[in-house]
Amino acid sequence: MGINSERDIEANMQIGPTDQGMVRIFIEAGGVEIPMDFEAEEADEIAEEIRAAAIAARALTKRA
Repeated sequence: MGINSERDIEANMQIGPTDQGMVRIFIEAGGVEIPMDFEAEEADEIAEEIRAAAIAARALTKRA
């Protein structure tokens, strides 16, 4: 499965700080829970990647 493969899976995602000073992305789907903890700097990098992907996605939809 790649990034462009569509799947009909419903998932919930929560993002927030932990009491240990980490940023947690918590994903739950189909009874599976995936907690992913990142240092603040790593979370900033992830946020930048998400912003860049959003810009690229908008550019693709404007061409259509």
